[in-house]
Amino acid sequence: MNVDKLMVQLERKHPGEAEYLQAVREVLESIEDVYNQNPQFESAGIIERMVEPDRILTFKVPWVDDNGKVQVNLGYRIQFNNAIGPYKGGLRFHPSVNLSILKFLGFEQIFKNSLTTLPMGGGKGGSDFDPKGKSEAEVMRFCQSLMLELWKIIGPETDVPAGDIGVGGREIGYLFGMYRKLARENTGVLTGKGLNWGGSLVRPEATGFGNVYFAKEMLATKGSSFEGKTVAVSGFGNVAWGAVTKATELGAKVVTISGPDGYIYDPEGISGEKINFMLELRASNEDIVKPYSYQFQSGQFYEGKRPWEQKVDIALPCATQNELGKEDAEMLVKNGVVCVSEGANMPCTPEAVEVFLKNKILFGPGKAANAGGVATSGLEMSQNSMKLSWTSEEVDARLHQIMISIHEACVKNGKDSTGYVNYVKGANIAGFLKVANAMLDQGVI
Repeated sequence: MNVDKLMVQLERKHPGEAEYLQAVREVLESIEDVYNQNPQFESAGIIERMVEPDRILTFKVPWVDDNGKVQVNLGYRIQFNNAIGPYKGGLRFHPSVNLSILKFLGFEQIFKNSLTTLPMGGGKGGSDFDPKGKSEAEVMRFCQSLMLELWKIIGPETDVPAGDIGVGGREIGYLFGMYRKLARENTGVLTGKGLNWGGSLVRPEATGFGNVYFAKEMLATKGSSFEGKTVAVSGFGNVAWGAVTKATELGAKVVTISGPDGYIYDPEGISGEKINFMLELRASNEDIVKPYSYQFQSGQFYEGKRPWEQKVDIALPCATQNELGKEDAEMLVKNGVVCVSEGANMPCTPEAVEVFLKNKILFGPGKAANAGGVATSGLEMSQNSMKLSWTSEEVDARLHQIMISIHEACVKNGKDSTGYVNYVKGANIAGFLKVANAMLDQGVI
């Protein structure tokens, strides 16, 4: 395999799809040596088949707003790879949604799901619909219209969507209700469901919890822990909320959260009622964090800035892709950061990742560090299949064990001769090998 040659071919096929091409290059560079050591992969065209989705469904979503005006959005579902299980991946509702972003997310999902040890393939979907500022009735009508098209290609053993940015419990409820009416069955076709109708405990906080569990394992390799550490978190949604909650529980002091408007620095630490206020911020649907500074005098608001300029021991980027650049990484390293663990999907740019790896910082890539969300979605699928519910303690224990297993796989495949663990390389190789061998076993299909 020649990475540069393959990338030229892909760029010719998919011009302008920057996020997707970035994600593919990162994986190919990590697995190049392993791939070339296994000529059976080359002869079976594993990479050429893996980098292209099995299928992409694109469709219009017409809906009527509260003023009686017809609106039209675009809907997508990308079924990327199902060699080890049903397609699995979230739905994202955001104006920025396009094919490149969804293909990047779907491609990452293949390896993330592989790492969880659960039988799940990779997929992704969503729409350029913006739930912000919409009424409950408008969100419901949009979700119902989307499902009129989506239901034809999903199912509990075929493709199991979940939530993502802009898609929470409310949206999952409307989507599930319409699916149930159309398919005339009650099955676990969506995850992130309400507890009264098939959902799992710990699911809302699972990605954040899992990210902290992964960082905890990384720190343990250096004989360290969260106890007494200061932590910068970006974002203020479910992932950030889970990360703040668990890091605080483990004895750390979280000092930042952020939104599109800027970030909050609270030197006293974000704990107790301050963590609860994060839920109020999200529920307001305003997508801003500035009100925190009105609610708590200790919270200082920095407009239009990112939290990475603060001096912290641990950084947990939990907002969105490419939110932490090279200069941010250099500032974190200069200020003595010891661990960076990605709670969001690809929040660090390639240049930032290079800075962390060059400086031998403990760095957990998203496909490993934030796999707790989809892992708990997989546990929700298991509960649905068995027609039972586990306690929060049972789910949390299973999640914790999965994150430990993911960490072990990364160490096994990413440790170099000096003892430093390149978790990016380790995660990509471990995730790739499982899927590649499954594809090999099943023939050219």
